[in-house]
Amino acid sequence: MQRVTLFLSWLFGLSLIALSAFVTAETIARKLFDFSFQGADELGGYVLAVGGGLSFTVCLIERGHIRIDLIHDRLPAAVQAVLNWLAAMLLAAFGLFLAYYCWLVVRDTLAYNSIAPTAWATPMIWPQGAWYAALLTFTAASVVMAVIATRQLIAGDIAGLNRDFHPKGAVEELAEEISDIEQRRVGQ
Repeated sequence: MQRVTLFLSWLFGLSLIALSAFVTAETIARKLFDFSFQGADELGGYVLAVGGGLSFTVCLIERGHIRIDLIHDRLPAAVQAVLNWLAAMLLAAFGLFLAYYCWLVVRDTLAYNSIAPTAWATPMIWPQGAWYAALLTFTAASVVMAVIATRQLIAGDIAGLNRDFHPKGAVEELAEEISDIEQRRVGQ
């Protein structure tokens, strides 16, 4: 799973760098040469839409979705496990909801051969297809995580369920940051 998050993070990061380079070139061309490539804002919207879907997946795998853990940590382990399982199920339901309703948007785009009302006149199926693929990645990951959580719950693996699906707390996040800093120091 770490390779998936690393790949998706790099993909989104590189797309943001490419977008930044394009916006920089656009700005310089407008200021110095009175020329515009047109569409920097359009491309930015596409990058952010796809990146949003990818970041949902990274956040899911890294257990970064916001959950209020003030009371959670004080509950018995079995209750925590049920809540962690419920959270995994609700994220999967949300992923399936997104997959269905976003498919309706893509379906309409295909039916109407929609084109962006911009200078580029982009056929909307291309950015929407990439956006939908990113959302399907989240949906697939959330369903897989829900299946894993369900297996652990049925097997009575309370410790495993809580380990794999417990919301990250401040202490765990701090430990990860310290570990990352130490790894960077060793790599220098």
